[in-house]
Amino acid sequence: MNREIIQTYAKLVIVKGVNVQKGQTLLINADIDTVDMARACVEEAYKAGAKEVVVTYRDETIDRFHYQYQDLDTLTTVRDFQIASKLEYFEEGACILNLISRIPGILNGLDVEKVNKHLHAFALKSKKVREYTMLSKTQWCIAAVPNKQWAMQVFPNCKDEEEAVELLWKHILAAVYVDGEKDPIELWTKRDAVFAKRCQILNDFRFQSLYFTNSMGTDLRIGLVEGHLWAGGSEKTPQGISFNANMPTEEIFSVPDFHVAEGIVYASKPLLYNGSLIEDFWLSFEAGKVVDFDAKKGKEALSQLVNFDAGSCRLGEVALVPHNSPISQSGVLFLNTLFDENASCHLALGNAYPTCVENNDTLSEEDFARLGVNVSLVHEDFMFGTADMKVVGTLHDGKKVTIFENGNFVIE
Repeated sequence: MNREIIQTYAKLVIVKGVNVQKGQTLLINADIDTVDMARACVEEAYKAGAKEVVVTYRDETIDRFHYQYQDLDTLTTVRDFQIASKLEYFEEGACILNLISRIPGILNGLDVEKVNKHLHAFALKSKKVREYTMLSKTQWCIAAVPNKQWAMQVFPNCKDEEEAVELLWKHILAAVYVDGEKDPIELWTKRDAVFAKRCQILNDFRFQSLYFTNSMGTDLRIGLVEGHLWAGGSEKTPQGISFNANMPTEEIFSVPDFHVAEGIVYASKPLLYNGSLIEDFWLSFEAGKVVDFDAKKGKEALSQLVNFDAGSCRLGEVALVPHNSPISQSGVLFLNTLFDENASCHLALGNAYPTCVENNDTLSEEDFARLGVNVSLVHEDFMFGTADMKVVGTLHDGKKVTIFENGNFVIE
């Protein structure tokens, strides 16, 4: 991809994504294959007035070696400085950008329980760090860049890796509205206004629950917490700084009541969970809890997710994505949750976003628990939307309102 387009993409991410402020420090976590994008983002961040940009690189292939050869004691030892290196910056007001370029299935064949125990240990230790993003205490953003292995899995019929990478670049840029002609920053500003309008419509209904059905067999009722809020597009920090956490994004999301989920849901797309692919899976819920599940591929990884901790078997997010969204209409299965979740209605197992509750800044942990806001060390989205998805909302007086018909919004 030519440098000019990458620079345009980087400017979008810095200005409309993480929205770094003058005098602010920007942390960048970058996968190794994002180096050109990372350099462009560093330059754009300084142009925007950043005081300091701190870049940390990650290599998934090296991660695989760690999991393969380190013993469990070493993998589950998390040094204080590993957490302090981020927490100190956040406490000083830093924002964060994650540039990802993941390899689907990179951890296939490894001891899934070993991987899971490492992730659990790190998540437990880094709880305070995660709060800065989960509670939107600072600006944060995730954006993606192709790599050869990922591209060839998405487009296996390409004649070579270079062609596959170019094609994946094309679809990534289309998903974030970078076409080389129109100003993507202006486009994202207009899209944020559309999201805000749709969120307001949903918030005005004050639904008690949602009921999802489709021809795959999904038949699931989900409760929503009292005082829930729908969010989508840009968010704001407590200081009023707007940012777009996901690039791309097509979702409107809210917080379920973790006590109330009844029925069965069938995944409509594979899930890449910490390097392992989970395919053709379903989950059955009773009283808000996963009571049964299965997968044709990756069942062990699914089991590790469901049993990660006490809250990972309950729902922390429900998101509505119309089937006619651009990513869905592209017909591309990205094998990456950042993109695939924006082509399909999805749910998340694990931690909820407390920002999706009214007056969240005045509520205690006990208040959130009473309302049914789920708590977990994990938050993992999985896709279940289809072209024939129907969604019906129930109001507190029992009235039914159809929200989705044939996979798309019918309320405007």
